[in-house]
Amino acid sequence: MRINKYLALCGVASRRKSEEYVLNGKVSVNGKIINSLATDINLKNDKVELEGKQLSLPSNYVYYKLNKPKGYLCTAKDDRARKTIYDIVKTNERLFSIGRLDYDTEGLIILTNDGDLAHKISHPSHEIEKEYIAKIEGNLLESELAVLRAGVVENGVRMPKARVELIDTVNGDARISVIIHEGQNRQVRRMFEAIGKTIKMLKRVRIGQIKLSGLKRGEFKKLNDYELYSLLGE
Repeated sequence: MRINKYLALCGVASRRKSEEYVLNGKVSVNGKIINSLATDINLKNDKVELEGKQLSLPSNYVYYKLNKPKGYLCTAKDDRARKTIYDIVKTNERLFSIGRLDYDTEGLIILTNDGDLAHKISHPSHEIEKEYIAKIEGNLLESELAVLRAGVVENGVRMPKARVELIDTVNGDARISVIIHEGQNRQVRRMFEAIGKTIKMLKRVRIGQIKLSGLKRGEFKKLNDYELYSLLGE
């Protein structure tokens, strides 16, 4: 994580003001004064001080990953009293989701009370990969896979390109890996609908470097150090 972002997350000042502290020689890393804005901080090992005072990330930030089951919403409340992911992850913090999933889709969701980060990471400009496994009714031709890769046309508008690979075919149904960047509303489902294919199961298995990693349906746990660095680092 870049030093200016680290200082800002520690509540020192804005990123721009934090850069001034670095350039003015007020910041040290592991006992050595730094003046390079390109300095990267190892969240696990580095000791960062501002004018001799040791800094640390706020302890009240939490970061979870959840294996969302099918049949749950990603909203806090539902006017039809359907179950939501907040019925599973019960904490005192107000949590934001990084990457929403529709009611019938299962898999990886990241939850945090760091609202600024959730907004920034979710923005399409970050182009964070999101990988899904889709079980499709019937086989897919190579020509159909090529259409998905190029971006299907929906109502005269071409959808974003995707990385699409056939994993295998079991009992006549194809399993497909789909990797997208933008994450438009129901994007993967709409892709297959556009070529006349029915999705029997859809699961997100990865967001950036963070993987579902064997979590059972309905289970959640805090991100480990590597996962947290991949989320916060720049």
